[in-house]
Amino acid sequence: VENIDIGGPCMVRAAAKNFGGVGVVVDPEDYADVLAELKANDGELTLATRKRLAIKAFHHTAHYDSVIATWFGEQENDFPTNLMLDFAKVKDLRYGENPHQRAAWYAEVGNAAQPNGMLEQLHGGALSFNNLLDLDAARRTLDEFSLPACVVIKHNNPCGVALAETLASAYDKAFSCDPVSAYGGVFAVNRTVDEDTAKLLSTNFVEVLWAPAYSPEAMEILTRKETIRILTGQQKREVCGRSFDMKRIHAGLLVQDWDCEVDERENMEVISKRMPTEAEWGDLLFAWRVAKHTKSNAIILAKDLMTVGVGAGQMSRVDSSNLAVSRARFPLEGSVVASDAFFPFADALQVAADAGATAVIHPGGSKRDDESLALANERDMAMVVTGRRHFRH
Repeated sequence: VENIDIGGPCMVRAAAKNFGGVGVVVDPEDYADVLAELKANDGELTLATRKRLAIKAFHHTAHYDSVIATWFGEQENDFPTNLMLDFAKVKDLRYGENPHQRAAWYAEVGNAAQPNGMLEQLHGGALSFNNLLDLDAARRTLDEFSLPACVVIKHNNPCGVALAETLASAYDKAFSCDPVSAYGGVFAVNRTVDEDTAKLLSTNFVEVLWAPAYSPEAMEILTRKETIRILTGQQKREVCGRSFDMKRIHAGLLVQDWDCEVDERENMEVISKRMPTEAEWGDLLFAWRVAKHTKSNAIILAKDLMTVGVGAGQMSRVDSSNLAVSRARFPLEGSVVASDAFFPFADALQVAADAGATAVIHPGGSKRDDESLALANERDMAMVVTGRRHFRH
């Protein structure tokens, strides 16, 4: 309590209230402009400047009080009685999800991961609402992996994800999962883009590309295309423990923890007669992490640390399974399947088994888990249950 300032906020508010004759400066970034105006106008600030500074001062004290109120609220409950939110506009966007919708980008005030640190645009046209939304999905998926990885996002769903020894190989595998959907997609990689990777990227239509860095040779190749939006910035973003995941509904807000816990192999259980091989374990854990970032109902088919079939956003799980199989461009014999929630019936698993999947990972917990397990044992499939669901809406 002793750390709560009384006099400072009162002085700032009093000065701001009297902006008709007082200029109050609370942001060091305003120092140079204020000094320049004072020098140019014989020690005077214009009314417009004093009003602008007052608005900033009122926001400054309001934010200070909101931080205090939030701190006290969090001492009472995990979710405070009153949720105080403070966001500052980064920039206006061309339009929203559709051209008839206005849009702007805001950043949380006081968050350590500021937009200028998260994103720096090196080339290309202005970012759109959809660009930023898909890029966030791409980077959330990318954060799951430490090996060289490439993620391709289209309409907020991964249409290709892969790990490999080199970035060029990871890109080639991710793109090959679904080249049709990847056209005009958002790409994110977790290694410096080198010349070999840039050459591959330049042969396709890439809407947005994010990487932690780019070699000079790669930039020379990539910037030959005017349309590609090339971005870089802070590589690893921490969201756990930093506020909440929020979704707007009419006249309200839904608030939850971020789904950012990592499901470790040692906490999973093999319930089938056959244990997964080490290669299957690698693919199962990979597919499980991709499923976590795919719209529900999500079914992921994977092989050799790459997605080979993605079924996303379907109203029934068997439809997602059929979609994943039908979209596959590679033989599915020896693949694994991940389901973001339990199998309510064995039909979705049977679709994957009939296509050649040899191992499956899912949360478990269905009344009919025994039916899915019986099918797995009948087909000599390894079945792993995680005990944790990963719906994404």
